[in-house]
Amino acid sequence: MRAKALSFAALMAALANIMSVPPLAVPLQLGGFTSAVHFFQLAIFLCGILAGPWAGLLGGAVGGLYMSVTKIPFVMGGIAILGGSVGLFAKKFRPVFAGLLAWMVQAPYVLVTDYVWFTLFVGNSSAIAWGLLTPIMINLTLQAIVCAILADVIIHYVKRAGVSFQ
Repeated sequence: MRAKALSFAALMAALANIMSVPPLAVPLQLGGFTSAVHFFQLAIFLCGILAGPWAGLLGGAVGGLYMSVTKIPFVMGGIAILGGSVGLFAKKFRPVFAGLLAWMVQAPYVLVTDYVWFTLFVGNSSAIAWGLLTPIMINLTLQAIVCAILADVIIHYVKRAGVSFQ
């Protein structure tokens, strides 16, 4: 990985961690479930699409540190999968589709690890775990859609300006 791509991955990882902090989120009410839309995925999408899959993987792993420490420890692996996947898909697809496809690759990992977290580590029953997972998956899907659209717009202008990190 070139120094330029590594530097960009570090910058996007730092930005992803900053964008994970609760005050930097838009509140979201899904029925009786209160959550927030975070934009940390945007930094990971930009990293993977602009600097490549390895930078996306690295940026995702480091960019998931805050949420791994404060929420669920498995988050870091999921965000690494997201960053690497979006970098791979971006070679063939437009950024918005690359982001959505990357979320489809990451979603099973999130579903399994969150279920394990809520049942084995937190001690919830299976029914309670599924009740928690449903709004989480809806929220993460909405975040992926919003961030993929934003990444598509941003990348259009970055490429138009002739900026490259690969």
